[in-house]
Amino acid sequence: MEVYNKATLIKTYQISLGQEPVGRKQFEGDNKTPEGTYFIDGKNPYSSYHKNLGISYPNKKDKAFAKKKGKRAGSLIKIHGLPNGKGKIGKLHLANDWTAGCIAVTDQEIDEIYAATKIGAKIILYK
Repeated sequence: MEVYNKATLIKTYQISLGQEPVGRKQFEGDNKTPEGTYFIDGKNPYSSYHKNLGISYPNKKDKAFAKKKGKRAGSLIKIHGLPNGKGKIGKLHLANDWTAGCIAVTDQEIDEIYAATKIGAKIILYK
């Protein structure tokens, strides 16, 4: 994951994605991470995963696509740290894509990203 301030690359992070990382998220429960342009829509310092930043998924296009297929788009996609109490595993979390569609980093990394990110920041997700 690359973090920018305007056009300047600030830092690159290794991440874990949804358990089914190939292809874009389409429906609730598909364990895929969304692709597209979204925004940071919330900050939670009391997350079950250390801290998290909310991603504005699903947008209108995502909802319409899922509805057309008779399904729900899903929600609650985040950039987050490790599950509370498991922060010591650190970079070992990178061995597998393990989230339900979120983007996971270490607790130290989410602390950095959380402190530097404002609500409304644009995020472009692609694999």
